[in-house]
Amino acid sequence: MQAAATPRHGGLRSRRDVAADVIHVMCRAKEQRENRLMGMAGSGGATRRFATNYGMLGVLALLCLIFSWVTVQEQDRTGSDAAAYLARGLAHGAPKSSKILIVAKTGQEDARFADALEAALKQDGFRVAGKVQGGPREAKKALQEIADAGGGLDIIATTRECADWQVVAAAGQTIPALAGVKVSVAPAYTWPTFLKTENLLNVANQIVVIAVIAIGMTMVIITGGIDLSVGSLVALSAVVAAWLIARWGGEGATPAAMVLASLSAIVACGMVGLFSGAVITLFRIPPFIATLAMMLVASGLAFSLAQGQSIYQIPDSFTWLGRGADLLGIPNAVILMIALYAAAWVLMSRTVLGRYIYAVGGNPEATRLSGIRVRGVLLFVYVVSGLAAGLGGVVTASQLKSGAPTYGQMYELYVIAAVVVGGTSLAGGEGKVLGTLIGALIIAVIWNGMNLTHVESYTQKIILGMVILAAVLLDSLKTRSWPWRSLRRPST
Repeated sequence: MQAAATPRHGGLRSRRDVAADVIHVMCRAKEQRENRLMGMAGSGGATRRFATNYGMLGVLALLCLIFSWVTVQEQDRTGSDAAAYLARGLAHGAPKSSKILIVAKTGQEDARFADALEAALKQDGFRVAGKVQGGPREAKKALQEIADAGGGLDIIATTRECADWQVVAAAGQTIPALAGVKVSVAPAYTWPTFLKTENLLNVANQIVVIAVIAIGMTMVIITGGIDLSVGSLVALSAVVAAWLIARWGGEGATPAAMVLASLSAIVACGMVGLFSGAVITLFRIPPFIATLAMMLVASGLAFSLAQGQSIYQIPDSFTWLGRGADLLGIPNAVILMIALYAAAWVLMSRTVLGRYIYAVGGNPEATRLSGIRVRGVLLFVYVVSGLAAGLGGVVTASQLKSGAPTYGQMYELYVIAAVVVGGTSLAGGEGKVLGTLIGALIIAVIWNGMNLTHVESYTQKIILGMVILAAVLLDSLKTRSWPWRSLRRPST
């Protein structure tokens, strides 16, 4: 009251100082509320806080355990691993004088199997009659040549898939000269299909685009907004990149042309995000309406530029980002995703700009009074959302080696689902970037697990919808008291 009575220019505190006090009081109130809700007092405070921020990590672990249990079955060994086990078995169970033919399909894994087995058998002193790679026709031709030469054959060493070919399984019956020949394969082992290395890498690779876009969406939702245009921006980016590559050399385009085309597509989507942010901040259009309009505009631009067709005039080398795996067999797109999440985590948790983003979502008016440029923060997050969607479109075009205006359909819903499942509040002001990554992985695991257990696509949509609803309900229960608490009698 005394401050209010002080003359305007005679010691009255500045507007920024008052706003700073307001922000301080708000932060203290929020901290006290979180302490009360989480029971932060005591030695288990850090554990409870981690559980609150990343509680969905336990859900992810539980889902992995469930799908691992239900997908346990016999697995066939492949590649050099199958060759090692098969060679070891032959060394202990077959005479060294045995004459062995190696049969395998074409492909990298089968080539590794055939080469490793041939080297191991020769080292053990076996006679290798030959090595054939291809299909049943090539296998029959090799067997017939051995029979015509009159040299005989004792063992056909092959993979389990090739052992099912009629020409291999019944070689001793269909070719009289090879009567008594045995078929030998590597022993199978019991392991969950879900936990196979190639399946886990497939899970990560399938969710890359959704997870990358979700970085920008997380920032937007933390500020209290929403961006429905990201799905259409994926299509627009893929079409722009493919369209430019087709005109800058097509299938003979240089790496520089492909990089420039990709950057142009990403920047174009960033400009769409900038426009969305400008409409929201300058004209106070609700984010839902503004981004819904831009969703239609971006989709229309993609169809117009591609003339409703897919663009395939792209070099094979363009798939390096989407299909390549140069570091320890990890897909390049997954490595990119990890790097982006590391950068986003630093931005949101270790920089002033990150605190501004949270402040705008918590109370935009108090943030404005404290001197923070709220419009600038909002423009930034919508530009980031557009750039992330543009990068997602480039990755999609690289994975599919084409650009089409139909890409990205329903992606905005999957992205929002990943963000919400990861713990970001739709009311704004709360959320974690790493939580979003966990949410994206949860959705990927659910998809993959249901595919492995042969759940039909319609049922998958129902289950995914229930997961989103459950995540929103949990978020609602975190921010307010349980409904039945009001029915308790006050203590006396």
